Amino acid sequence: MRRVRPGTGASRGGPGSRAAGEERTLTSVAAGDSFPDRPPEEIPRLWHVTLSVSGERTPLTEVRRALEQLAHDHPFLLTSRYADDHAEIRYWEEARDLHDAAAVALRLWGEHRQTAGLPPWEIVGLEVIDRATYHQRIAAGYGPAPATPVGVHPF
Repeated sequence: MRRVRPGTGASRGGPGSRAAGEERTLTSVAAGDSFPDRPPEEIPRLWHVTLSVSGERTPLTEVRRALEQLAHDHPFLLTSRYADDHAEIRYWEEARDLHDAAAVALRLWGEHRQTAGLPPWEIVGLEVIDRATYHQRIAAGYGPAPATPVGVHPF
């Protein structure tokens, strides 16, 4: 099964298949999809995303409820940490490249503000790293702490 973000179509063309000035189509893929006829640069990879948001103080119960709703709506979310004026969301995204993973991450908060009841905060930070870099950082004892425990937790 292949997932495509709302408002986009699935692109099957390679990196040079779009016309000059044509906007790139963002796609997300489902686990288990196979791509036997695709060149290596088009095969989706896993990216570890850390999205940081911040804004006006909001009651902690509202922030927690909203993040729990977001996690329910999108079970790919690994962990969320929150305070009354900021939050951090960590998850794995499967995408063709860093550009697609980052674009999807930058849209996550705004696209789900209404449906999950998220606070009207702005994105203040984004880190997107590939799976190998994530594991190298963890093995070296630096970088993002392992996403445990999984779920929604206060800072």
